[in-house]
Amino acid sequence: MKAAAASKPSDDAIVRELLEIGFEMQDRFSAEPIYAKTGKGFLKSAGVDELKKIKAAQAAKKP
Repeated sequence: MKAAAASKPSDDAIVRELLEIGFEMQDRFSAEPIYAKTGKGFLKSAGVDELKKIKAAQAAKKP
């Protein structure tokens, strides 16, 4: 079996960013008791501020 090739620095930045996002939302995940063994559940809202940021970012992208 061949050793994995060294990743590009840009790949490391993407992985780092994805990990940060995952860690930020980890505490918001709520597992349902009946699905506790499967890990199924839902993501709690971070609140109205999160929705305002998303809408502002979408509005900024529109030409």
